[in-house]
Amino acid sequence: MKKKILILTISLMSISFIMKAQNEKAMIKTASGLEYRIDVEGKGVKPVAGDKVVVHYTGKLTNDTIFDSSHKRNQPFGFVLGMGQVIKGWDEGIALLNIGSKATLRIPASLGYGDRDMGSIPPNSTLIFEVELLDVVSGPKPYDMGSKQWKVQPSGLKYVVVQDGTGIKVQNGMSVSVHYSGYFEDGKTFDSSVQRGEPITIILGKRQVIPGWEEGISLLKVGDKAKFFIPYNLAYGDAGRGTIPAKANLIFDVEVVKAVEVAKPATYNCAGKDTLTTKSGLKYIMVNKGNGAQALAGKKAKVHYTGYLSDGTSFDSSVERGEPIEFVLGQGQVIPGWDEGIQLLKVGDKARFIIPPSIGYGDKAMGPIPANSTLVFDVELVDTEK
Repeated sequence: MKKKILILTISLMSISFIMKAQNEKAMIKTASGLEYRIDVEGKGVKPVAGDKVVVHYTGKLTNDTIFDSSHKRNQPFGFVLGMGQVIKGWDEGIALLNIGSKATLRIPASLGYGDRDMGSIPPNSTLIFEVELLDVVSGPKPYDMGSKQWKVQPSGLKYVVVQDGTGIKVQNGMSVSVHYSGYFEDGKTFDSSVQRGEPITIILGKRQVIPGWEEGISLLKVGDKAKFFIPYNLAYGDAGRGTIPAKANLIFDVEVVKAVEVAKPATYNCAGKDTLTTKSGLKYIMVNKGNGAQALAGKKAKVHYTGYLSDGTSFDSSVERGEPIEFVLGQGQVIPGWDEGIQLLKVGDKARFIIPPSIGYGDKAMGPIPANSTLVFDVELVDTEK
């Protein structure tokens, strides 16, 4: 009798194992090395590059240690597909799903964080993600030129106004707010303020954007919608930048939302004030003392500033844009001279920083800033995270 019970138990275990093996699909391996398995087939649309996707996920190491989970935060994660906003394995893997799909992604280090130490993720880690695609919001659609023809500038810039606005003509020195979507020649989106829901604001003529933009925006009025074809020599040139490869011609759909005259910010009066120098070579002058909280590393700081070259030429100003910048101190989000200098301030303080190239942009030219430039910043600490 015991023998029969044992045989029956083994048989039931075998059946259970077979059923589990049949229900659990094999992982499929792509040419890149990504492995994936669709655990639940979704019925919704499949995203394409440029779409915003919303995903729930749990991330594990190969030993089943969970290093991150949107479920625990009760907050799904959204990003724009194909923009390099996430690791390569995610950009590839999520593109394989439909809305409602649940899948397992096995991402090798080459498509993950490589040999970087990411705290809870050791270097050269293979990552396992259980993901569910919750929603897809279609990316911007390129403007239709209809029967309109390109106008070609001597520089090589091509443009066409697809919809006429009724506002003022844009002029150099104006603060100009622009919505845009950028495309490669194959039609793939690489960036879009429309998806972010926030236009970019620039001071025209300050060389804060690529030359093709400076020239193109200056041809428009407020309310105009236009398409630019920008050859690579007026864009990011032979080197490229980020997700934009070398010698890439770019297409932009733009809409001029607003343009206003801006008053030049007043240069701080530092007469009679002491100039102090730190070990790094940073020089600073306290112009006005505030009485707010001290700026600290690891905390957000909100700063108004105007930047000058050593000859007094202004190259950038948040004051002109009417919007201070925010960043986390001590995280390398700004130049070292700023990371050091802002931590010397309290909310309400106004100071002048004189930043040598070694803690500025070094031997790199940055738009209107030549290589090896000493920079002067008049700054005000507007607020800080407590």
